[in-house]
Amino acid sequence: MIPDFAGRGRADNLWQTTCFEMFVMPRDGTPGYSEFNLSPSERWAAYDFTDYRKGMTERVFSREPECVMRTGQSMAIFDASLPRDQMPEPPVSIGLSAVIEEEGGVKSYWAMSHHKEKPDFHDPACFGAGLARTRAA
Repeated sequence: MIPDFAGRGRADNLWQTTCFEMFVMPRDGTPGYSEFNLSPSERWAAYDFTDYRKGMTERVFSREPECVMRTGQSMAIFDASLPRDQMPEPPVSIGLSAVIEEEGGVKSYWAMSHHKEKPDFHDPACFGAGLARTRAA
């Protein structure tokens, strides 16, 4: 189920319906991380945490992320872009996940990795992908 267009802008609780999420944790040994929620409704949210599910604050953006939903007869494509200067500096660990709501309200929880019986996208063990700092050519 694709949420209806809701106008661009920040909104909370996007994960209660179809939503894509990215968690980014700097590889500097600190427990803090950032969460980015991007919805096909073209709404978005971003938060910083000081530790696992603790110390949540809104992440400030000077320029809003862009979310665009395109649908066809048998497919849907969701494009999202985040301003680079608003992202944590590499090297970082990344967790990509999605909540998909089907008609009738049935939800499934997708992630690169689930390390527990119950999905927990905030679990640092799920942040399997990495992004390293690169040198300019």
